[in-house]
Amino acid sequence: MVQDMQAIHEKVQQQSQFVDKILAETGKVIVGQRRMLERILIGILSNGHILIEGVPGLAKTMTVRTISDCIRTRFQRIQFTPDLLPADLIGTLIFDQRTGAFTPRQGPIFANLILADEINRAPAKVQSALLEAMQERQVTIGDHTYPLPEPFLVMATQNPIEQEGTYPLPEAQVDRFMLKILVGYPDKAEERQIMDRMTELETPTAEPVITPEEIVAARRVVSEIYVDPKIKDYIVDVVLATREPKRYGLDSLEGLIAWGASPRATIYLTMAAKAHAFLRHRGYATPEDIKSIGADVLRHRIIVTYEAEAEELTSEDIVRQVFDHVEIP
Repeated sequence: MVQDMQAIHEKVQQQSQFVDKILAETGKVIVGQRRMLERILIGILSNGHILIEGVPGLAKTMTVRTISDCIRTRFQRIQFTPDLLPADLIGTLIFDQRTGAFTPRQGPIFANLILADEINRAPAKVQSALLEAMQERQVTIGDHTYPLPEPFLVMATQNPIEQEGTYPLPEAQVDRFMLKILVGYPDKAEERQIMDRMTELETPTAEPVITPEEIVAARRVVSEIYVDPKIKDYIVDVVLATREPKRYGLDSLEGLIAWGASPRATIYLTMAAKAHAFLRHRGYATPEDIKSIGADVLRHRIIVTYEAEAEELTSEDIVRQVFDHVEIP
């Protein structure tokens, strides 16, 4: 077992060298936002979709585009609007007058990295079409189903403050996002650096440092990262505590959680912890990996009751209390 762990650790240290290169390249363009950058990399390495939420002007779109510039792959930005149709997303059938037959015309969803900008502005039909792509990694045009390219990742942004002309995302779709990242304001030093950098005549750009094939290879290494049985039990306890808080001594949360995290949270928390360890060049996961990524995996999977809303208690507060009370192995 010790030799196997050592072999995995050495493999991770060798395969994870590109992480520092990507962070260095994105640092040429993006000031700060290290947490958001690492979470996006975790999603890429874990094959999990990402929902990014923040007020306008916090470089959400720029960050996604910059990371895509670091990967030699096809990137597609789709601006979601109320008049968007499913055909605008996945494609449609075009009638060929010469042959008298319908031929498929693939939409912008057929790319490796998809930026769904302001995803909550699209109507339900578009969300349903996107849901199939996210879950099955395929789309249906007419009578035929077409697989999406590998790797395929949806990175969606939404504005939390402007609700006019928006459509709330269905819970089933929100649960498909592996991570929900909350983006905050930069501090004073970062704000000054942003001002200096973005008011220059020429804005910096990031250079490609990795290929899609290397991403797929890195994913295989991430899947091999060792997770101790006690760490696995800890993950299960954290998720169960969102469903049965009283069982874990969280009596104060009784009646405040309408729905706890689904089993998908257990899977994603394990995968994200492995990817977090990979970013730290480690071949094994620790409880600190779980706590570091836990809020991003759980915050959008917990639905609070009206009583919780009356007490101004959010899912973020519940996740914090769960990690404070569940015993660490």
